[in-house]
Amino acid sequence: MSLRFYDTKTASVRDFQPLTEGEVKLYYCGATVQGMPHVGHVRSAIVFDVLSRWLEYRGFAVTTVRNVTDIEDKILEKSANSFDADFQADEHYKPREEWFALAYRFEQEFARAYEALGVRRPTYEPRATGHITEMHELITELINLGHAYPAVDGSGDVYFDVRSYEQYGALTRQKIDDMQDAADSDPRGKKDPRDFALWKGHKDSDPLTASWPSPWGRGRPGWHLECSAMAGKYLGSEFDIHGGGLDLRFPHHENEMAQSNAAGHGFANFWMHNGMVTYEGEKMSKSVGNTISPEEMLALADARVVRYFLGQAQYRSMLDYRPDSLTEAGAAVERIDTFISNARYRLGSAAEAIAATQVPEAFASAMDDDLNVPMALAALHETVRHGNASLDKHEDAAVAAALGQVLAMTQVLGLDDAGDQQNSDASAEHEVLDQLIQAQLAERAQARSAKDWSRSDAIRDALAAAGITVLDSADGARWTLNN
Repeated sequence: MSLRFYDTKTASVRDFQPLTEGEVKLYYCGATVQGMPHVGHVRSAIVFDVLSRWLEYRGFAVTTVRNVTDIEDKILEKSANSFDADFQADEHYKPREEWFALAYRFEQEFARAYEALGVRRPTYEPRATGHITEMHELITELINLGHAYPAVDGSGDVYFDVRSYEQYGALTRQKIDDMQDAADSDPRGKKDPRDFALWKGHKDSDPLTASWPSPWGRGRPGWHLECSAMAGKYLGSEFDIHGGGLDLRFPHHENEMAQSNAAGHGFANFWMHNGMVTYEGEKMSKSVGNTISPEEMLALADARVVRYFLGQAQYRSMLDYRPDSLTEAGAAVERIDTFISNARYRLGSAAEAIAATQVPEAFASAMDDDLNVPMALAALHETVRHGNASLDKHEDAAVAAALGQVLAMTQVLGLDDAGDQQNSDASAEHEVLDQLIQAQLAERAQARSAKDWSRSDAIRDALAAAGITVLDSADGARWTLNN
């Protein structure tokens, strides 16, 4: 086994060796809960869910941390804009949705989307607002080391001094003078317009509930600081992998790395970033109208189909959505499901003892090579083809072997967990429907035995009219629902 992953910092594929033998510590950026989840959020979560599943398959004990940014400028802005003019006349009514209520509401929407698509809960999912103490400690460290300073304008802001840290820009390989100004706070109290906020002094225009006491006055944390503090608390000063979307490399991850390293923390050994989702080759934009949300996708297709689509590309590449994308993904999932169903039917009660076994070598090699899911899916579908050929030849041992491998691969890819409740409800309905149809098939078998072909055809036609296809074989008749 030789795991290799692309490291953004070195811009190269490197051999992966965990810092602690047998253990992997993974942090990936979760959502800023200011609105409904978009496909970029969900794709990123699926990528790092598959990564953690593969690491576990390879025998590692994996600790995952996915943060929730529940205090940030956009959350406060959305809350401030939630005022409903229709209620202005009632002085006792508070129509504005408090920032913490808004953040919690959208946090639940993210949780529902993750669950529907089979993204497992991380080991820890900390909220930024629960870690103010750790943030104060990190800021104090940076000030004492000469890498941060309180603003001299009395605003209560504290900034990271980018020119005090020679390696600033190492993640994205930029020179300071070529960088854009930090836009996360008023530049008036900064030594350099590129200095970014570690702590933001409270403003009268913001609710008092969105501030905490600190050695520098009431305020709230800067976005970049939050992740450094939470990663350090749950994974230690140095950990194996930091992940997130490609759009987070700068300034967010650049600033995370700088402030953590400047404080003397090793921080992340690998930086892994997933590509964006486009719409017919173009960047998604609400103003253009070429967007699709996870919610819309789930209305168009089964959760397993959506999971397959969002997880099918190599994680570093762009994933392009087209109107027929879910149809193609649905056909691929159907081929997998049809084999599993046929294999279980063929093997009968013996199939109950068949669990996920080892994945094929071609699948393992692909996943070890920078999580090459497209090649892994090719191995999955090749195994399905071999399994179908074995079904045709009545080679039960080969069918059983292929079934075990297919189950192992779908488990690693998270296809088994997507739409769990939906699948559970469908399973119960399927069982009831099966009992009714089996009675019809038994009557049809009796008619065929008595050579009553008209009755046999009438039963088959009645089932077909209801959307049910009868499949006759040497092993007897079985049924499937038409799509």
